[in-house]
Amino acid sequence: MKKMLRSAARRISRLVRDLSSRDGFSLLELMVVITILGILSVMVVPRLMDIPKKARVAAAKQQIADLGMALEMYSSDNGNYPTTEQGLDALINKPSSEPAPRNYNDGGYMKKKDIPKDPWGRSYIYRSPGEQSKDFELMSLGADGRDGGEGENADIKSWE
Repeated sequence: MKKMLRSAARRISRLVRDLSSRDGFSLLELMVVITILGILSVMVVPRLMDIPKKARVAAAKQQIADLGMALEMYSSDNGNYPTTEQGLDALINKPSSEPAPRNYNDGGYMKKKDIPKDPWGRSYIYRSPGEQSKDFELMSLGADGRDGGEGENADIKSWE
C-alpha cells in the first residue's frame, strides 16, 4: 500500500513539474482562440435566440390542433359546431343560446376547464361558419397581434 502511495505521489509531482515548466500561451495563440470563439458566437447565438420564437409558433399550432379536435368532438355529439357567438367557451360550458346542443358531453370537451390563450397571451379567434372553411376557423395573430406578418409575426390558421 505504501509503495502505491509513493508511486502515485511521484507521478503527481512529475505532472506538476511538467505543467509548471511550460511557458504560457503566446499572444498569437490567444488571438487565434479569441477569433475562433468570436466566429462561433456569431454563428451560434442567433440560432439560439430563434429557438423560443419557433417554440411559441409550434405551441400555437398544437393548441389550434387540440382545439380543432375538441370542436370536432362537439360537432360529432351535437350535429353542428358552436356558433361564432357561442365561441370556444361552448367547449367547456353548455351553450344556452341557439342552436342548443342536442347531446352535450357533461364534462365538456376540454380536459382543462379554461380555454387556453395563445403563447403571446391573447385569445384565439374563432369563427363558425368560417370564411375560408365551411365548418370553423381558428386563428392566432402571432407575436405582433396584427393581421399578416412573417416569421413569428405570421398569422397561424387552422385552415392552412
